[in-house]
Amino acid sequence: MQDPKNLAVWQHALELAVSVYHLTERFPSHERFGMTSQMRRAAVSIGCNITEGCGRWGTRELAQYLQMAYSSAGEVAFLLTLATRLDFGDAVARDEAVERTDHVQRMLNRLMVTKRARSTPPRSSPTSRASAAPGA
Repeated sequence: MQDPKNLAVWQHALELAVSVYHLTERFPSHERFGMTSQMRRAAVSIGCNITEGCGRWGTRELAQYLQMAYSSAGEVAFLLTLATRLDFGDAVARDEAVERTDHVQRMLNRLMVTKRARSTPPRSSPTSRASAAPGA
């Protein structure tokens, strides 16, 4: 278990969630229960999944929660693309949120690769397996 606040990706996920909240304040009121709600929930989910994963005992479990956080970041990225196409919110704030989302996704990807490498036992080579065979 580790404190998620010590992870840079957690800090960036928090900033992304805050920027999404500010961005969606300017979305049309008819989107309050649609895209606004969906984007906010997805953005918050990133940090929540990182936090939940850090509360688990195993590296494998943490990697699973990081994958869920990565998927939520992908959802935010899609919704930001849609918001851009529909011209919802402030363009500068949207661009900032897009950059933050991309940065969080890259950070999560690097962290997932690192955690998976640590949780996967090394494979034995074909020659070591042959020498371990009976009668060898």
